[in-house]
Amino acid sequence: MARNGKEAIGILTGGGDCPGLNAVIRAVVRRAYMLGYETIGIKNGWYGLVKGLVEPLDLMKVSGILPRGGTILGTSRTNPLKDENDKKAVLENVKQLGLDYLIAIGGEDTLGVARSLAKEGVVKVVGVPKTIDNDVEGTDQTFGFDTAVSIVTEAIDRLHTTAESHQRVMVVEVMGRHTGWIAVVGGLAGGADCILIPEHPMNIDEICEILAKRHSRGRLFSIIVVAEGFKLEGGEELVTKNQKLDQFGHVHLGGIGEVIADQIEKKTGYETRVTVLGHIQRGGSPTAFDRVLGTRYGVKAVDLIHEGKFGSMVCLKGNKITDIPLSDAMRKLKFVDPELIQTAEIFYG
Repeated sequence: MARNGKEAIGILTGGGDCPGLNAVIRAVVRRAYMLGYETIGIKNGWYGLVKGLVEPLDLMKVSGILPRGGTILGTSRTNPLKDENDKKAVLENVKQLGLDYLIAIGGEDTLGVARSLAKEGVVKVVGVPKTIDNDVEGTDQTFGFDTAVSIVTEAIDRLHTTAESHQRVMVVEVMGRHTGWIAVVGGLAGGADCILIPEHPMNIDEICEILAKRHSRGRLFSIIVVAEGFKLEGGEELVTKNQKLDQFGHVHLGGIGEVIADQIEKKTGYETRVTVLGHIQRGGSPTAFDRVLGTRYGVKAVDLIHEGKFGSMVCLKGNKITDIPLSDAMRKLKFVDPELIQTAEIFYG
């Protein structure tokens, strides 16, 4: 159906915020305007479609948002498929609001909803992959990841100076629920002496051996980077801040850094401190790479709609922006390449 004589594209951002979201929104509005579509912003992810919270987006609304972090549309972790009434509300609001097409920007959970709706054929949807964790299968890289890695790298650079001055072990806890992309790439770039990720379990004795080796050659300080989803080999469960689940069934991770630091001090006697970067990794202005990648994704998403390629997800393959069916994406997590882990291990000890 047409609004004001134009077909309408709805756009939403779901899940955790990340730098580069506004670049995608800006590009969608620009490209849609060029091709003769109206753009409708949906507030706060899938929640906005459940409640019918929208606002028209035009060129003035997206002017100047390219360098801004976060998302001007707001976000949430709402899962409309968890409740049948919410799902009905989504479908009804798509009709009532006159949305002919939908662009969903998000990670595994947000795009999982989009994939289900596309499979049922009830919504003409295109997906845009987003997560700082870089673990979405089907694309070589997600926007937000480069910015997060840059923030982690800078933090490690700063911690090096105080670690060396005080001859301490510094444990840096970074994001990474299921995969260790941020930890490995950020740790490599920052010169970490040990990197702990979910894909590569280690026990505390192995970690302490690396630190002892450094001490034996006169390096009396060390930097350890640990992903929040890392579990010590032999440990029974992930370290969490609480057991409360979000609507997609995820617990709130956090605290593995303190566990590692405590055991290091007990086993080695080395003074150890912890820095948890947390949401700092998500915030602030996107890097040039993420601004460009987000822009290219946004343009491609509108082009897919214009071409009638619904049920697709835009993706990066090498240096080329292309697309794959949502049904072929996110069948499993994209784990860190073992070769990258082996490269990191060369610099341990």
